[in-house]
Amino acid sequence: MKKLIALLTILSIVSCNQAKKSDYSKKNSKNIVTEEASIPPGKKLLETKCFVCHNAATPHDERVAPPMIAIKAHYINENTSEEEFTKSFINFVANPTKESAKMRGAIKRFGVMPYQKFEEEDLKKIANYLYNYKIEEPSWFKEHWESKQSKSYINSGREVSDIQSSKTPEETGLEYAMETKKTLGKNLMSAIQKKGTLHALQFCNEKAYKLTDSMATNFNASIKRVSDKPRNLNNTANTEELNIIEGYKRIVSNKEEIKPVTKQVGNKTQFYYPIITNNMCLQCHGTPNTQIKPETLKELALLYPTDKAQGYDVNQVRGIWSITFKN
Repeated sequence: MKKLIALLTILSIVSCNQAKKSDYSKKNSKNIVTEEASIPPGKKLLETKCFVCHNAATPHDERVAPPMIAIKAHYINENTSEEEFTKSFINFVANPTKESAKMRGAIKRFGVMPYQKFEEEDLKKIANYLYNYKIEEPSWFKEHWESKQSKSYINSGREVSDIQSSKTPEETGLEYAMETKKTLGKNLMSAIQKKGTLHALQFCNEKAYKLTDSMATNFNASIKRVSDKPRNLNNTANTEELNIIEGYKRIVSNKEEIKPVTKQVGNKTQFYYPIITNNMCLQCHGTPNTQIKPETLKELALLYPTDKAQGYDVNQVRGIWSITFKN
């Protein structure tokens, strides 16, 4: 009997220690409580208010912001108390600036998070959930984090990854598409957070073209978003673009690897890349009267009388980036 009790005690200790292990290092060895029947209020707030941009399910190359697990990893170490984390988290969200940011790489890639008005109590609940619970992470994050921790620095602290070699046409086109997407995405998200979906529709109608044109001017390129089911007739795909769209639909449907398509036309490159729907898109592009609310449908009918861009589900090809630039 004594042997049995001793064995059970050892198993219990081992089980507890394994439950507390970090996925990465001692830095994150705390705060991985598994979810129980009682769902913490911070979880729902995180999903509704933060996952518009910080969703772990968003593909790496299509992100407009880092996943929340990255924020947790940068803000919490083995010595960080919940009070300290909550204070830092709230202070940054209340006044996001480049100087106060702890994630320099994210600032370089995505820019500074746009200011949004949050209730402080909501932020406290989100911080509580982030600190105390294991949260979803992208499949690539563990390797990325471990690589980041061991990366050497050269040239007065500059990361190796900062020294860029010459880009291929595919890399250049993808950079133009993703930078434009980030600019549109941050502004759209800000519009939704401030005044809701109806206000976001007005933003798309009045400012999306202007922002896209400004990015095109910045890159000295022609940047378009085109579709086989356009909301605005100006976004109607031509014959070649329609063929590209159909090709990407097959690729996405078959769960194949998505790669840019490029064609050389004289001294210019024509670049194509798909626009894939996510949950946020369905507020305006999903199923009418369920995902698209009746009041949104009315506004769509006023702003876009010939609208065809409805009836989508997540992970579907809504259109493509069509970008032309000099070699």
